[in-house]
Amino acid sequence: MNRMADNKNKTELYEFDEAVRTELGGGFLCGTDEAGRGPLAGDVFAAAVILKPGVVIDGINDSKKLTEKKREKLFDEIKDKAEAWCIASASVEEIEKINILKAAMLAMRRAVEGLGVKPSLVIADGNKCPEIPGTEVRSVIKGDALSASIAAASVLAKVARDRYMLEMAEKYPAYAFEKHKGYGTKLHYEMLDKHGASEIHRMSFLKKYYDKKDKQQTEN
Repeated sequence: MNRMADNKNKTELYEFDEAVRTELGGGFLCGTDEAGRGPLAGDVFAAAVILKPGVVIDGINDSKKLTEKKREKLFDEIKDKAEAWCIASASVEEIEKINILKAAMLAMRRAVEGLGVKPSLVIADGNKCPEIPGTEVRSVIKGDALSASIAAASVLAKVARDRYMLEMAEKYPAYAFEKHKGYGTKLHYEMLDKHGASEIHRMSFLKKYYDKKDKQQTEN
């Protein structure tokens, strides 16, 4: 994408939010997104952000399209300029108990409920959305590429989870979490083979892997 098209896309993120606010007839519009549904280890994070109408934060985009350096810069700027923001999580224990999708929805609900102000509408990235009593919530497929509010939430959630995984890397140095953030990379599986699973690994995510290994060992 060339620079002109890229700038147009970023402008459209704010236009999307403004159109939704116009439909609402005022009130607070909140975007929410999660980070960490796919990894084999660690909590799942979510953020909720209410942006101030008319305030443009340059560079906001889907967190997956941004460099780590850019996300880190935006993290502080979003918190400084937003009307309200909150970051929340759901634990590995909760992921194992209720499944990852429900845990991600729980983290989003916690983020929205922790804002300190009540939004008129919450728009959530994806085709599922959390149930928040007394609050209207709509799902927006690929919302992190359409809405500035959701994109801002995606940045906060991603940076917060990455920082958390760096803390886990210090606590569990054998797994090199600082390199793969818990995702199922070749290195991560090598560390699992060498050290076994840690307290923060999602065993439900590893079941097929260990079943396959047990089958191979039995056949050999």
